[in-house]
Amino acid sequence: MNILALDLGTSSVRGLVLDDETQPVPGALARRKVSLAVGDDGTGTLEGPDYVACLVECLDELAGLGHLRDVELVAVSGQWHSVVPLDAAGDPLGPALTWLDTRPMAPASMTGPADPDDYHQRTGTWWHRGYWSMRLPWLRERTGSRVARFAGLVEYVLGQLLEAAPMSISQASGTGLLDLRTLTWDDEALGLAGARPGELPELAPMQWRGRLRPDRAKRWPALAGVGWTAVVGDGGASNVGSGCVEPSRAAVTVGTSAAVRLMQRVPAGQELPRLPERLWRYRVDHDHVVTGAAYSSGGNLFAWANRELRLPGGAELDAALALIPPGGGRPADPRYGGDRPPGLAPAGSGELRGLSFGTTAVDILAGLMQGLCELVARDLDVLESTVDRQVAVVLGGGAMAASVWWRQAFAAALAPRAVSHQRNPEIGATGAALVALGRFEVAVELADIGRTDELISPTTTGRSRPPYSS
Repeated sequence: MNILALDLGTSSVRGLVLDDETQPVPGALARRKVSLAVGDDGTGTLEGPDYVACLVECLDELAGLGHLRDVELVAVSGQWHSVVPLDAAGDPLGPALTWLDTRPMAPASMTGPADPDDYHQRTGTWWHRGYWSMRLPWLRERTGSRVARFAGLVEYVLGQLLEAAPMSISQASGTGLLDLRTLTWDDEALGLAGARPGELPELAPMQWRGRLRPDRAKRWPALAGVGWTAVVGDGGASNVGSGCVEPSRAAVTVGTSAAVRLMQRVPAGQELPRLPERLWRYRVDHDHVVTGAAYSSGGNLFAWANRELRLPGGAELDAALALIPPGGGRPADPRYGGDRPPGLAPAGSGELRGLSFGTTAVDILAGLMQGLCELVARDLDVLESTVDRQVAVVLGGGAMAASVWWRQAFAAALAPRAVSHQRNPEIGATGAALVALGRFEVAVELADIGRTDELISPTTTGRSRPPYSS
């Protein structure tokens, strides 16, 4: 049985085909970059119709090469937190706000939860601009009475392909409106959001399966009878894809953004462990939660530096970075995109310090990368307090696969913990496939773990795994 694994991210849409052991089928990878609109005012948006077009192109490419013929299941990893207002016909009334958008503000008449700590424990979130509790009133004010309902970008996109696209429990937890224990919408959160009956997505039940709409099935006949599983939030999928499925291993993932997360088994209805004030918690599925901290900066730091500082390329950059020891570079605050919850720093909070006429572009890049390492190290200390033990760390994500220096800088910043590297760059899609198959117990075995200093192509090891095409 082959699995089509989709990764609906912030910077790209990717589709790859995996075999029944979640190993990549050679050449079966399609990728399209998406256009993220960003601005100094904190804008961070994606256009829904354009995003749908990118996904369609990926599926067309895979179909044209014959890679969809043996697919028997579709699994999806999707970005958390996005929201798009829709009219009565289901069309967007504007772009989707992503996690990067820092513009939403609380209505002047609102004072927030009655008991902020209890609210945080129930929903795993805060009354914050990053969640629907604050985003929906802000969007409604700008779109008026035309709003018929709200959807995550992922649900809107899948709704253009499938007969129905309810919101998974994992995606719903990323809205900040879900009670993580009961797996129902939280009444107080709904009140803060001003959410009216029928305005929120339907929640997908356990074992939900979707099907392509008839017109889409004609376009991709190989997928006509194939079931689509409930979406897994990208952070949870990345933990599973990294083999970090138990409290002894934390995942540090650096893609466009970055996060540090710890996964635990806590079935629905069971009391949740106490959540520290500065950490969030979301659902992976009905039986597992993931706790952690996230940052607006990650691979986008390198993208900015590469664009604006005229960095050397390839081996020349690697050689220049190798001359800077881990912990080196110029002092920097990497919060160019502002804070993710619970922080309140706006976009434009990044800083570079200690510059001189001898400072090079590579010095600045190293400082930015080191700045993120220090943010993660601080929050990993708090995360470990939830399990009363020192954990091992697995680095993953596209930015980690691309930079030996960054991996070694993380290893130094997180010492004395054991730090290793997951070499598979498609951890989100792979993790979603493992969740869809219910194969949590083999995630550690399948993880392609190596040393942080390895000079390797971003591929997989050991068990005769073919490289991904670029």
